[in-house]
Amino acid sequence: MNHPPSFSVCVYCGSRNGISPSFAQVAREVGQWIGSHQGQLVYGGGNNGLMGLVAQATADAGGRVVGIIPTALQSKENTRTACTELHVVQTMHERKHMMAERADVFLALPGGIGTFEELFEVWTWRQLGYHNKPIGLLNTSGYYDGLLQFVTHSVKQGFLSDWQMDLIRIGSDPVTLLQDLVQAAGFAPQAMIEGL
Repeated sequence: MNHPPSFSVCVYCGSRNGISPSFAQVAREVGQWIGSHQGQLVYGGGNNGLMGLVAQATADAGGRVVGIIPTALQSKENTRTACTELHVVQTMHERKHMMAERADVFLALPGGIGTFEELFEVWTWRQLGYHNKPIGLLNTSGYYDGLLQFVTHSVKQGFLSDWQMDLIRIGSDPVTLLQDLVQAAGFAPQAMIEGL
């Protein structure tokens, strides 16, 4: 890829594949969309699970892949050395800060406690005004139904407000959600303009 990326998507997702084949499929679809629209993936730098699948699909489709991984996790998460850019940092705080800095939008796929934590952190940062970047939650095969039910319960109990809920975009179709997020960030990728 000889030209700079038109936008960067920070993807949070599992370092495992999960049980349902739909999780792996959606990770590949996300990466393929990013790459085929001249985008850049910013992610945690691992080769395992959904992380590895979204990175490989992005690269295969011609996109740039920026991996950011702490030294202590290189072995555990099986560092993807084939990244366009690979940054090895000292702490999780450095990793998350750099990922946020390099992103135009955030997208959470199915994942575990690390994915939850990353999603809630950027959501919190947005409500506090530290950034105004779009955040998406890809609810593949109803994976996040229980979490969303709990968050709705928090609204009913007075600990969250509707405006805070409106700070994230929730969808089950990766293409529709990615288009929505990227356009909300002010980008109109060439392939989208041309109807590809």
